Amino acid sequence: MTISINCDMGESFSLYKMGDDEGMMPLISIANVACGFHGSDPTQMRKTVRLAKEHGVKVGAHPSLPDLQGFGRREMKIERDELSALILYQVGALKAFLDAEGMELNHIKPHGSLYSMAARQEHVAHAVCDANDTYNVPLFGMINSLHEKIYLERGHELVAEYYADLFYGDDGRLIITRQHDPVDTEDAAARAVRAVEEGKTKSINGKDVPVRADSICVHSDTPNAIEVAKAVREALT
Repeated sequence: MTISINCDMGESFSLYKMGDDEGMMPLISIANVACGFHGSDPTQMRKTVRLAKEHGVKVGAHPSLPDLQGFGRREMKIERDELSALILYQVGALKAFLDAEGMELNHIKPHGSLYSMAARQEHVAHAVCDANDTYNVPLFGMINSLHEKIYLERGHELVAEYYADLFYGDDGRLIITRQHDPVDTEDAAARAVRAVEEGKTKSINGKDVPVRADSICVHSDTPNAIEVAKAVREALT
């Protein structure tokens, strides 16, 4: 079984830099590229796609709620039709840059609050599927959530993620904060290996919760992301 390492990338905007894409790209196999609504801009999107092509990294879209100031990590009330249009718009923008480089769209992975809302709100999960009916690529998400239930019911492929640099609640949900703190690299690597081998991880309160790790995510804005990615890659290897 081959486990991919994916990373949210291309999130710099204008003169504002977010993450070390150049340092991360050689360590990963899949890049989730921001589409302009929580980070990135047209120049940054093209730059990130070209960087991924240079390193042989597959590229998927990382659409968000329209929340540039909050980096897509604040929830919003948006109806299903509008939300599916927002996702369709963002993925289409990234696909234009992929087409220009002769690359394929690998997947769609919602960002931040859009991701967590789709895990527990039916209309949001359906909006993601509505948009992906056009692209028909795998959707990244988590098991034991509406990602798994609705994506599969709608006939979409689910790539189940495990997060090496985030922690889980007792209910198996991700604990998403506005800002990521540094994590212990050895602990992150050990948790990733356990997720792959046993399908379990410890919650923040020490409870075992079920997970599935088709792909391991390391966020580029985690302060020690490079070290975490190296540790996870070496441990999986």
